[in-house]
Amino acid sequence: MSKYYDNVSKEIKDYFKILEPNFPEWLNEYIDTKELLSQQYISVTCGTIYSDLFESNFFFSSLDHSVAVALIVWNFTHDKKQTLSGLFHDISTPVFKHCVDFLNGDYMTQESTEDLTTEMIKHSKEIMTLLKRDKINIEEVDNYHLYPIADNDTPKLSADRLEYSLSNALFTYKLLDFESIKEIYDDIEIQSNEENEIELGFRTKKIARNFVKVTSRLSVIYREDRTRYSMQLLADILKRLSNENKISKKDLYELKESDVINIIENSKYNNIFNIWKNAKKVKISKEEPKDVYYVHHGAKVRYIDPLFNGERISKCCKIANKFIENNLAYDMNNYVYLDFNFND
Repeated sequence: MSKYYDNVSKEIKDYFKILEPNFPEWLNEYIDTKELLSQQYISVTCGTIYSDLFESNFFFSSLDHSVAVALIVWNFTHDKKQTLSGLFHDISTPVFKHCVDFLNGDYMTQESTEDLTTEMIKHSKEIMTLLKRDKINIEEVDNYHLYPIADNDTPKLSADRLEYSLSNALFTYKLLDFESIKEIYDDIEIQSNEENEIELGFRTKKIARNFVKVTSRLSVIYREDRTRYSMQLLADILKRLSNENKISKKDLYELKESDVINIIENSKYNNIFNIWKNAKKVKISKEEPKDVYYVHHGAKVRYIDPLFNGERISKCCKIANKFIENNLAYDMNNYVYLDFNFND
């Protein structure tokens, strides 16, 4: 019996079946390790799921995402090492996910927590025992950047980028249904890109264009005013709690998100947290607002310009190119705020 898979919701299992109809049983032993199971308690939404500023209430965990990435890699490669690199790629994710990148001042690249991946695997007796048994070296699975199907540079399509696009569109923001997800996924194959590297690409122009339409909308959501504000606010609350010795950096990697929320709600930042939690809309201004906490900076631009039969869809489809251009033109220059200050 798997501690993880047997307890996953029907919706997530149905989604997994689209990605890989025959779930690789050998993967369960790796998934059911302490380090990976702790990822069940972290939402992929970087904490935004806890505020009424966002429409979603579906809890899709960091572990759900990692398993789904592994299934995509397995589906296209049937290679254990590449699949495990996909499974492990977020093993060092802390609570509120990329908010901790904001805490570290890394809101433009959002990669500050990835350096811990090797350490996390190396210090797991369970994982290291399994790798030794399977004659796999840690350096073959601790860096998914080695494998272009698992990961590659923006705006290329990889298993990681494909997965969070599909699951966010399906579960979090309800932009697509199961049938649309299956149509998109079934159209994807391994192709060769302009640099003669392998990359996931589409066979059908219409489906590629629709994918770009959806992912361009998601790309804006990932960095729009309400998102940047929320992630920076959570990061600043965590920073203050850390400075006051109410929470440690280690806690962010060992506690559940629900535990950290309890710490916040039992702190002097409870009122601020509740204002954010119950807010329906952020306020924006072109001028610096006075006497309120505000956020005024950019964020990482995540977008996808996938291959269509070996050529970037933006090069051969004017509509897709327009979706991408409109997405990249999103203005992040606003001052974003709610009516409170940390000193109130």
